[in-house]
Amino acid sequence: MGKLVALTLLGASLALIGERLLAFRQRINASREVEPVELPNCQLIEAIEAGSEDIDILPTGLAFISSGLKYPGVPNFAPDEPGKIFLMDLNEQNPVAQELKISDGFDKASFNPHGISTFIDKDHTVYLYVVSHPHLESTVEVFKFEEQHRSLVHLKTIKHELLESVNDIVVLGPEQFYATRDRYFTTFFLLILEMILDLRWKYVLFYSPKEVKVVAKGFSSANGITVSLDKKYIYVADPFTKSIHVMKRHDNWDLTQLKVIQLDSSVDNLTVDPATGDVLAGCHPNAMKLIIYDPRDPPGSEQNFVPEHHQHSLLPAESHVFYTEM
Repeated sequence: MGKLVALTLLGASLALIGERLLAFRQRINASREVEPVELPNCQLIEAIEAGSEDIDILPTGLAFISSGLKYPGVPNFAPDEPGKIFLMDLNEQNPVAQELKISDGFDKASFNPHGISTFIDKDHTVYLYVVSHPHLESTVEVFKFEEQHRSLVHLKTIKHELLESVNDIVVLGPEQFYATRDRYFTTFFLLILEMILDLRWKYVLFYSPKEVKVVAKGFSSANGITVSLDKKYIYVADPFTKSIHVMKRHDNWDLTQLKVIQLDSSVDNLTVDPATGDVLAGCHPNAMKLIIYDPRDPPGSEQNFVPEHHQHSLLPAESHVFYTEM
């Protein structure tokens, strides 16, 4: 009798894992292939051999780029090099990436940049907030941008027990920001199990010097995050549900979900067009190729476009997809 019960439980467990694995493959489009498209107006940017995880563009056209991320489950192209921040002037006809110098007194060897966000103060000083993973922990590093010297001056390191497995950040005021948690576990085996079982333990938190709190939860994987032009809405990308969550921001910094925009691609980083308010999303058409990286068959990328007038209505959102090959 005991053996029968054990076999029954084993069979049920295997069936559950099999069903979850199949559902996971469907969620990440594991069988999807994208045909390469030639883009005549694109050009290769040299000097960023270690790849780029995030980009944030100032109103002046200067773009900050984080590079060299080392993170469990993500391909690592420069294991022996620290992370870097690059600067590009998008006003130039042929922009080039220039590595920004970082001030002394900051531990550059363990710098491991992930998501980034800029904040411009009333006196027009530019601050760069960088999610970093020194020794696979999560911190937020605050820098002041010295445009004349093309350098970053490190001001402080922000740590908190809720700042765990942070992916991206959007800054709305001096030391006031939202941040996303994209995973619960960090070891590779438990991370894979977490993804297959679709454990929705990830969240968005709000940080300020006076208050730190979880303001939205229940995500399969909270990833990219950004804010609308009028600062009333927060957009959160969830790659494992192929969706963008539109959330209303309240005066106490809490978030209320208004709608979920469903796409057909694993959504990564988000940005808002400063001229139109449209949301642009960088996406993985087949996220399995990102998890199981093969340089002979690299993962592709695509861009989803969500018009501003559909983001807050109750109508289904339009989305247009443009395909590129990484």
